[in-house]
Amino acid sequence: MQHQRVARVRYVRRREDVVVALASIAVLCAGMVAVRHGTVTGFERSVFRAVNDLPGALYPVLWPFQQLGTIVVGPIAAIIAAIFRKFRLAAALVVATILKLGLERVVKKIVTRERPGTSIGRNVHLRGNVSLHGESFVSGHAVLVTAIACLVVPYLRGRWKLVPWAVVALVLLTRVYVGAHNPLDVICGAALGLAIGGSLNLVFGVPAPQLD
Repeated sequence: MQHQRVARVRYVRRREDVVVALASIAVLCAGMVAVRHGTVTGFERSVFRAVNDLPGALYPVLWPFQQLGTIVVGPIAAIIAAIFRKFRLAAALVVATILKLGLERVVKKIVTRERPGTSIGRNVHLRGNVSLHGESFVSGHAVLVTAIACLVVPYLRGRWKLVPWAVVALVLLTRVYVGAHNPLDVICGAALGLAIGGSLNLVFGVPAPQLD
């Protein structure tokens, strides 16, 4: 009776994850300096208006994407990874969710900026249950969805690698569109997410590249 050989996955640490983590931290720090007074620059305000003023008819289409940044998505993604026996990925996703909660609070302790309804003014389009008030730098949705994408992409092949990043872009866009965040809130949130994801890829390793 012949025994089938089970291919063992080789895990590696990539130099690009070091670059991603360090560059993302630099972007986050620059953003923290930019918003340290809690104000919104004219350019950022213009970008916010361009997105927030998009037609209200887009809301039903974009609404599902912002749900992908809620905290429960991390554990759900970890469970799915475990079902597919990607236990390293599952563990990394759990740790990423924990780090998101902790590091987001650290940033908000250092720098505070209110939601657009306060930092820009009441004449913004608030969609869904978005509040006028509350800390918005950095966007927790952006942190989590970007960290998840950074961790998941190395496990995908071919054009599937583009899908998580497309989802990230739509989540960031939607959070500005609904009036929950200013542009730098989501950009710096994504930077923090990349720093978390890149660091965890170094800690846990990622599957060695395969020919598609």
